[in-house]
Amino acid sequence: VQLQASGGGLVQAGGSLRLSCAASRRTFSDNGMGWFRQAPGKERDVVAAISWNGGITNYAESVKGRFTISRDNAKNTIYLQMNSLKPEDTAVYYCASYRRPWGSRDQSEISFWGQGTLVTVSS
Repeated sequence: VQLQASGGGLVQAGGSLRLSCAASRRTFSDNGMGWFRQAPGKERDVVAAISWNGGITNYAESVKGRFTISRDNAKNTIYLQMNSLKPEDTAVYYCASYRRPWGSRDQSEISFWGQGTLVTVSS
């Protein structure tokens, strides 16, 4: 399985970006998917996760109300809409596929990682 993340870039504080992650596997729709991020000097942590059919979503407290995770199983793609971006959102963002039909914070549940896309938010 290959996960190809895109959509990162440089944006001013208060701006928006939409990340996309395309999966190569046709059984994509069986698995939970998620977005993680790793800021400089910090550990990688979950940002948002979505269940196999999009019915359950979970967010880190720091992004609730600003970020929205979604998926299009017909296109084997997940998205992360990021609004009201803050400088502290600056990080490399990774998409990931879970072994189970839902997501969680537990990175041992991840079966595949994407390559990461850099988001930089300037103040």
